[in-house]
Amino acid sequence: MKFTRRDVIRTTAGVAAGALASRFVGSSAFAQEGLTYKPEDGAKLRMLRWSPFVQGDEDQWLANTKRFTEATGVEVRVDKESWEDIRPKAAVAANVGSGPDLMLVWFDDPHQYPDKLHDVTELGEYLGTKYGGWHDGPKQYATREGKFLGLPLATIGNAIVYRESWVKEAGFSEFPKDTAGFLELCKALQAKGHPAGFTHGHGVGDGNNYAHWLLWSHGGQMVDESGKVMINSPETLKAIEYAQELYKTFIPGTESWLDVNNNRAFLAGELGVIANGISVYNTAKTNKDNDPKLAEIAKDMRTTSLPIGPVGKSVELFQVTTAVIFDYTPYPNAAKAYLQFMFEEQQMAEWITSSAGYCCQTLKAFENNPVWTADPNNAAYAKASATLRPNGYAGPLGYASAATMADYVLVDMFAKAVTGQATPQEAMEEAEKRANRYYRV
Repeated sequence: MKFTRRDVIRTTAGVAAGALASRFVGSSAFAQEGLTYKPEDGAKLRMLRWSPFVQGDEDQWLANTKRFTEATGVEVRVDKESWEDIRPKAAVAANVGSGPDLMLVWFDDPHQYPDKLHDVTELGEYLGTKYGGWHDGPKQYATREGKFLGLPLATIGNAIVYRESWVKEAGFSEFPKDTAGFLELCKALQAKGHPAGFTHGHGVGDGNNYAHWLLWSHGGQMVDESGKVMINSPETLKAIEYAQELYKTFIPGTESWLDVNNNRAFLAGELGVIANGISVYNTAKTNKDNDPKLAEIAKDMRTTSLPIGPVGKSVELFQVTTAVIFDYTPYPNAAKAYLQFMFEEQQMAEWITSSAGYCCQTLKAFENNPVWTADPNNAAYAKASATLRPNGYAGPLGYASAATMADYVLVDMFAKAVTGQATPQEAMEEAEKRANRYYRV
């Protein structure tokens, strides 16, 4: 299925609620597709999602939610929390058996409490069949033993964001494509007063994306195919040594950064290069306050894939978010009807467009959304769902992979080594011990 610009509705203002209701209420729309979820009498839903970095994402999500309520009469309260707070709040809700009915969670979090989640296999298979299939990486995060624990909603891509004029000022006519050239660029940028800045702190997205890229690009891995911890290896040592050299070119303080910090520093003109979602560019481009300095930065910004390391191919984690329904909800049919509505073509296509390249589709039918060609800087994020490498490589996803990431084992290993809190060997050995607490082979 392909979408042209005319296929994507650009605004909710012209949508008549009555016309939509005629397609949806009475389950007529779902009945035509062969799948119907009748909300329970008196159903009300509460959903918890992560705070947006692109406002269009949240605005469109709320607009689509309003359409659902108008069409079904089911009220949906949408709350939000910071990225870092989503994981612990989801774990608490699952363990105590109360809280939001639905939640947008990160990476392989559903594998930490699979028995606490409502089975949405029927809906997952229906959507996959209708919309060209799920991309494999996001699907792995949302499925276990052939069953859908949730619906993989989106992949938030990660790419290099840099100031083109400063790269040229540093003596580079184009951005380096390999890690060796990238290190030399960062050294040159620092010498010109334009340091790099990559998150060594507990940033759910940026911290994990950077640490996994460092490890994988040098051929390291947390575990092998059987789940045996393999982090203490010559390849990991090379990754740490590279990270130490790169860290010398950083602005001070990156070891305590969360997901928002590199955005702020880059937009303040303090950094020459970061790794981030499209959100930092979107903020500069929209420039709501008409700041001339921000307008100048936006014109100078470029994006590209992270450099390729000794492993010889692109290996990036990216950030997947999955919509889950907790099994304790008294309104499972209403919750499934809500997710079905949000994933159907009209709502999903418009949400992807409104997210301005921030949320990459997990269903293959939406990959031709016009947002990916609307701006050259969006292209680096267009294939995130298709190319990502899941957490816990090369072992299976499960409780161990999810818990190891939630404990920031890999992130902490690099942070301690680059800041001198531990030698590279000590950092690897500590990471090995911590990972073995979860991987009991």
